Amino acid sequence: MAFEDVTVAKPSAETYKALEADLCNLSGKVPLHERFRALFTLKALADNASVDIIGKAFEDESALLKHELAYVLGQMKNPHAHGVLLRVLAAKEEDPMVRHEAAEALGAIGSLDSLVILEEYLKDESEVVSQTCELAIEKIKYDNRKEKEVIPQSAYSSIDPAPPTTAEESTEQLREIYLNQKLPLFERYRAMFALRNQCTTESVLALADGFDDPSALFRHEIAYVFGQMQHPAAVPSLVKVLSKLDEANMVRHEAAEALGSIATPECYPVLEQFRDDKERVVRESCIVALDMYEYENSEQLQYADGLNK
Repeated sequence: MAFEDVTVAKPSAETYKALEADLCNLSGKVPLHERFRALFTLKALADNASVDIIGKAFEDESALLKHELAYVLGQMKNPHAHGVLLRVLAAKEEDPMVRHEAAEALGAIGSLDSLVILEEYLKDESEVVSQTCELAIEKIKYDNRKEKEVIPQSAYSSIDPAPPTTAEESTEQLREIYLNQKLPLFERYRAMFALRNQCTTESVLALADGFDDPSALFRHEIAYVFGQMQHPAAVPSLVKVLSKLDEANMVRHEAAEALGSIATPECYPVLEQFRDDKERVVRESCIVALDMYEYENSEQLQYADGLNK
């Protein structure tokens, strides 16, 4: 998303305390969208102190917030986060969406030491968790190969669950790989991120065809990718996903946030419609997405504004 790649100067101890107070809602009065902005400020800092503050926020009841905490720890790529991520992954009582994000974060950090732990969860009772561990293992092995592929420069700064396919494939060829359920998930994800990097109407429509996949993990990643692409052609399929009440919560939540990131006029009433959804993670995602919508349509210089207060 547009606000992901920011750098900030190291703040004072008082500022760290203020960021912790906002993220952890110590007053009990901090709106969720303000907590997200504090989180992305800490992401930009990416130091051990920021990791420790983010770790404290896992005590919160919001699965949406906790899943975002894990995501940010992975994007920070700081090995100091290993301990908290391992605890979250091991917590069987935790929402699978949060555990999945902890596993993906371990893959993003890329330590070979994580392999043996991730392998323990390949047969986890949650398919979302087991499939994420499968991807994370392949990602770590890929990142630690002696022979390195040359990955073309991309407009997206995120650390993804799989690198884009490097072969010069057409959109239709990538689509065939992407939709082929007989292929390993890692290979299909590589095609997905290659389609993302094309960022054309044709590639958006190819990606949208994946919403019929049986894997909730796969479907949620499509919505995430659409949020990164910010392509208006993705709006109809995202509205359809968000409106599908029998869809997995983690997919609907990601669709809501993607609509907030794309932020075209037709996105706003849809997000308003579902901000009172019966599912908490969907409600909260719409609240955060409406704040993102406001940011994308404003003159604010950065979303991670926790140092500007």
